[in-house]
Amino acid sequence: MSIQIVKFGEYEGKTINQYILSNSNGIEVSIMNYGATITSLKVPNSNGNIENIACGFDTLEGYFDKTYLENSPYFGGTIGRYCSQIKDATFTLNNRNYTLAKNCGDNNLHGGNQGFDKRVWQAKEIKNGVEMTLLSKDLEEGFPGNVYVKVSFTLSDSNELKIGYSATTDQDTPLSLTNHTYFNLDAFSSNIENHKITIHSHLKQVMDQSGAGTGEITDVVNKVDDLTNGKIINEAHIAMGDGFEHFYIFEDDFKLKELANIQSDKSGRKLTVFSNEPCMLFYTGKYTSDEIKRENGEQYGKYRGFCFETHRYQNGPNLENSPKSITKAGEEFSSTTVFKFDW
Repeated sequence: MSIQIVKFGEYEGKTINQYILSNSNGIEVSIMNYGATITSLKVPNSNGNIENIACGFDTLEGYFDKTYLENSPYFGGTIGRYCSQIKDATFTLNNRNYTLAKNCGDNNLHGGNQGFDKRVWQAKEIKNGVEMTLLSKDLEEGFPGNVYVKVSFTLSDSNELKIGYSATTDQDTPLSLTNHTYFNLDAFSSNIENHKITIHSHLKQVMDQSGAGTGEITDVVNKVDDLTNGKIINEAHIAMGDGFEHFYIFEDDFKLKELANIQSDKSGRKLTVFSNEPCMLFYTGKYTSDEIKRENGEQYGKYRGFCFETHRYQNGPNLENSPKSITKAGEEFSSTTVFKFDW
């Protein structure tokens, strides 16, 4: 495993570096310290051709493009303090009401106007990867507590990209972290609707009309969004009349386990996701703008990338049945997600 560091640009007088991790099998993942963001992910196909399978840009300027910012797809970023939507951009904790930014209708999304994906992280090399750290100060984006956050990205010769999250806080605070990479196993030569998806859960969190979780868990056994036996995404899209934006629920034992896998017969690539989180959003990019492209012309847009966002329940701070949505003062937040590639 090798690590290369290259300058990617500057932001507000700070140097932004790209950390390029490579293994012996041809996988190469690039992560920049602006937003602790995965900018590209190159993986061989069944013919040995190494191609990028993640949405992103080749320059820092690409992440500040007007079309990209207005669409806000969060390509590859580390999301926090609390990913997904918080209803009415408010919550009550320890008998105190907290008001957040309304950046998704009347709701708060992905940490607010300047979430962790829009911050400059401190970075250092570690064995087989890079570790990035960030201090989120008390009442930043309206959230209580000084929170010290650490995220590590490591790549193994068994073709596993492991993302580890840890954090401590001096006050009780909502905390839910994820990575927002969009994947396309066909390297954007086509959309993702030919991929076959399997998710090892028949439970999902119900959302209200605003897009926030209600706390209700529904069973989807034998319904169009039951993916336990594997389905071609296009067949499910047609049956639903829409794309996926589904929060699947898993055991809240916080043990690392396989949550899902997805594969493409066209490229031969397969991605398996493991996590110790109790919730995962499967999203097929139904809101992504078709006007967004990588500098080399790589086409993004609706149904051209999917996300596996592993995290705590969305709208967790407002739900009584949401496990570990609040990290207590002095307690350590810990989370692991592994993306394993085969071809």
